[in-house]
Amino acid sequence: MSLPATPIDAVIIDLDGTMVDTVGDFEVALRLALADLGLPPVGRDFIARTVGKGSEYLLTRSLEEVGAPASRYEEAWPRYQHHYIAINGQHSAVFPGVVEGLDALKALGLPLACLTNKPNAFARPLLVQKGLGGYFRHAFGGDAFARKKPDPLPLLETCKALGTAPERTLMVGDSRNDCEAARGAGCAVVLVSYGYNHGEPAASAHPDAVIDSFTALPALLAGRLQR
Repeated sequence: MSLPATPIDAVIIDLDGTMVDTVGDFEVALRLALADLGLPPVGRDFIARTVGKGSEYLLTRSLEEVGAPASRYEEAWPRYQHHYIAINGQHSAVFPGVVEGLDALKALGLPLACLTNKPNAFARPLLVQKGLGGYFRHAFGGDAFARKKPDPLPLLETCKALGTAPERTLMVGDSRNDCEAARGAGCAVVLVSYGYNHGEPAASAHPDAVIDSFTALPALLAGRLQR
């Protein structure tokens, strides 16, 4: 697998499972929210398989997992928001190699944007708390646009914000949601091997390349930067 020969002018990067391991945050917030409703917690493995399509989807699937009716979503959602905002970032960690990789991309002069399905109210504070906010020209959450990944719309809108053509923009993520969105938008796509991807190997999503660390990005981009 390798990137297309087209020059790369900018990079769009996912958040959960790509830059930050946030399963711990999800686990705690869901446990507290479900407990408020008198419901049992969901397992960590279930969360890792389910995360990626936005908090709304995760909560809906969690209610299904514990056998609660879908009608309980309306009372569960504000409880989940309350608890997640309170613990955001406290049970998560930046993956090894991410800061070094971002430093290298910055040194190459590439404009960066963070694009996640996580709501803006959760995503932006997390980037700041983990010391990553300063790397990004733009940060867009799952509620920033009318549709979420795997729809290509968020990538297309992020390319507009960056002022770059989709075919000259690289998407870096961890799941088939990122890959499908990139394919639909016309962007090249690289997936990290350590992310969530619904319990499936990253290569099964058929990205242009799979990397084990963000530190591999500069070499992958060699010869593809417009000067």
